[in-house]
Amino acid sequence: MTHRTANRVSSLTDTLPQPAQRPLLAIMLVAVTTLFFAAADTIGKEMAMKYPVPVMQAIRYLASTVLLFAFVYPKIGARLWQTQKTKQVMFRGLLLSLASLTMGHALRLIPVGEAVSILYLSPFAVMALAVPLFGEKVSPLGWFLAVLGFSGVLLVLRPGGGLDPVGVIYALVNAGIATAFHLMTRSLSKTESSIAMLYYATINGAAFFVLTSIPHLSGPIPELFDIGLMVLMGLFATLGHFFFAAAYKIAPASLVAPINYMHIVWAAVLGWLVFNHLPDRVSVFGMALIIVAGAALALNAHYVKGRTKI
Repeated sequence: MTHRTANRVSSLTDTLPQPAQRPLLAIMLVAVTTLFFAAADTIGKEMAMKYPVPVMQAIRYLASTVLLFAFVYPKIGARLWQTQKTKQVMFRGLLLSLASLTMGHALRLIPVGEAVSILYLSPFAVMALAVPLFGEKVSPLGWFLAVLGFSGVLLVLRPGGGLDPVGVIYALVNAGIATAFHLMTRSLSKTESSIAMLYYATINGAAFFVLTSIPHLSGPIPELFDIGLMVLMGLFATLGHFFFAAAYKIAPASLVAPINYMHIVWAAVLGWLVFNHLPDRVSVFGMALIIVAGAALALNAHYVKGRTKI
């Protein structure tokens, strides 16, 4: 749950010297990682149509927890969970759990491409809210791009577009939660490491979904193959964070950030290949507006001088 980009700027090597710049490799890493996230969304839709969302997410987060302890803890030890503002970091993890829950329900009811497109309302909302919350300034171009991206989302959401209204509501709630998640991440990143925030988000998600899945234990038991797919979701999500971190370490953010919007492209393509959900022309145009506006906004954020960052 797009809620994913805020953790990507740093990695396990936060305290190490910056490696040599390799922009082409960075672009490839981000392109592959957005494919991972879109694949996880696609698997999530398939599983959400067969099993309760909490059950699916419990297995996904438990898999991610195992991966962190198996491959990260041996390298960095207790630094994996060391924080200065533990309560705030844990609340941020709760927000991510709620985002995963609402995204799961959205994917159950509407196509993957449209659900992911609605999620990308969040960067524009973060930009607008950063003005009163953090005292940031927004250039006229930034506001224009935000309006352009929002217009793209409206085209995807338009009446008569055939989307399930309940699924749309879940997707909009998800975008709202993701906005709060990103704002908290922006604040906490000043004092907390990205790996610690990822750790608490993961274990909080595992605990949250194990507890919320208890009422569903009398329901259908996932088949072994489906459990494997849910574990694969966790693998994709965990690897995604590290791949993005690696990309930001070897290339400027101004080059890497716009590639995030390939997530929408991959989601639409996989939704078509797996579920035969082909967006109509108006929705495709709306998705294109979101991609162009978001990518341009990301570029603009790093080229505007002075205090203005957007």
